[in-house]
Amino acid sequence: MLGLTKNQYLSHFRRSRVFVCQQETNISEAGKDDIKSPIQGSSAEVTKGNISILNSQTAYQYTPPPLVSALEAAAIQKAATFHFPGHNRGRAAPSSLIRLIGMRPFLYDLGELPELGSFFPLEGPIMEAQKEAAKLFGSSETWFLVGGTTCGIQAAIMATCSPGDTLILPRNSHMSAISAMILSGALPHYIFPEYDSDWEVAGGVTPSQIEKAVKELETKGTKAAAVFVTSPTYHGICSDLSAICHLCHSYGTPVIVDEAHGAHLGFHPQMPKSALQQGADLVVQSTHKVLCSLTQSSMLHISGSIVNRERIRRCLQILQSTSPSMLLLASLDAARAQISKNPETIFNEAMELSTEAKSSIEKIPGISLLDFPSFSSFPAIDPMRLTLGFWKLGLSGYEADEILSRDQKVIPEIVGTRSITIVISMGTCRDHLLRLVAGLKQLSEAFLPFLGEVDDGVINSGQEPLPFTNVSVQLSVRDAFFASKRRVNIRESLGEICGELICPYPPGTPVLCPGEIITEEALDYLLGVRVNFGLIAGPSDPTLSSIFVCE
Repeated sequence: MLGLTKNQYLSHFRRSRVFVCQQETNISEAGKDDIKSPIQGSSAEVTKGNISILNSQTAYQYTPPPLVSALEAAAIQKAATFHFPGHNRGRAAPSSLIRLIGMRPFLYDLGELPELGSFFPLEGPIMEAQKEAAKLFGSSETWFLVGGTTCGIQAAIMATCSPGDTLILPRNSHMSAISAMILSGALPHYIFPEYDSDWEVAGGVTPSQIEKAVKELETKGTKAAAVFVTSPTYHGICSDLSAICHLCHSYGTPVIVDEAHGAHLGFHPQMPKSALQQGADLVVQSTHKVLCSLTQSSMLHISGSIVNRERIRRCLQILQSTSPSMLLLASLDAARAQISKNPETIFNEAMELSTEAKSSIEKIPGISLLDFPSFSSFPAIDPMRLTLGFWKLGLSGYEADEILSRDQKVIPEIVGTRSITIVISMGTCRDHLLRLVAGLKQLSEAFLPFLGEVDDGVINSGQEPLPFTNVSVQLSVRDAFFASKRRVNIRESLGEICGELICPYPPGTPVLCPGEIITEEALDYLLGVRVNFGLIAGPSDPTLSSIFVCE
């Protein structure tokens, strides 16, 4: 490889043969000397039988999953069935799907039979399963969601905000919060999160930012109907929810927490406390993300007496399907039961793997690991979320991801301009972390020699993180959504009212939301993102050559 430039070497490296590492006993020993033939599967097995959960208020006693038990009993009945779904317990299931997943899932894909209970009205084993989940997570009441956390966030905001009410929320909130404002008619008061330009990662919000927003509304003679906080963020950054809840409750304002990425928090002494443990009123969790329910299944928890519980139920009845998947519901029940067997020890192995992986990665030259110095205003970073930076090697996150994918079959959760983020869970096995560490060592050894040739364009996207912190709102998000629209060339949209959400990643902070005036500053920023081939979510035209504006 002597005589090659960094770019030439990168090209050669991408064409090289696919490597993976052998399974070993120590993550730190993984390296290129251990790279052998591809591994088709992992023989490492993570113990999942002993699981329990930590409830800071009462000792929780394990209870078998009531909905799982009822579903199992219903499926083995030798009944003459004349009810939905149409595949009739697999008898008419599509052969292509049978080849993919087998027959057994169809046996349990049942409707709301009397012996299984129902959502509306809530009764039977479904109700019992939700009660067990409430005991486990320490809520006053818990609702199972089959529309993901999106459904729960929409219900939470609709239950606390009426048309014309103000919602305090971070500018980088999930798109479901925007859709909730369309449904509820709430008006946003945005907080711009802290941002680290080295990582191109947005953080959470601080109590002082919340207090400032509350006082700004007071000067206008109004009050927030609710405060919406995302904690932890996608990258695992946790806000000080205890202080935020104490502040908001002093004003009688409920706190909604998007805890989609934190359903596991509070179940290990080295983990941050959960939002419920810190006093949040409404908490929405993606049980499928780090816990073990099926994708699309989530939970909504309520605590305290500020929020009207009946209004939550009415909102969920509007938003939830009247034909919920029993497999999704049973998976939530099973995930609860899995954890409740041994709450204080369920994450021991995953935490040990995380600690060992961090120790190994910190020793690899040129690889950065996201930690507190970057976000010192926040009390914790989720130890199960590792964000790795590659700019010291002259690589973007996309380039590092491509090489790790080709050579180690490593697939991260997030890929950004300067980093990748991996998630460690109960299902993470040592072999996979060995492959990750081996791949990182390969990258270090391959690209450290080219540090003198680093291209500033690779290291820095050239974009300021937040083009502005002041937005001009002409229409509410709801009015903008329902307004008549026309498509115009983006260069001709200056001064128009934006008709769609436009959100570059990273950092995942919307530059324009529906109802906002399109400024020259915003346009310059978006055109710069387009030139640098950045990812832009939201617009109907993914090339951003045109944009919908309100009439």
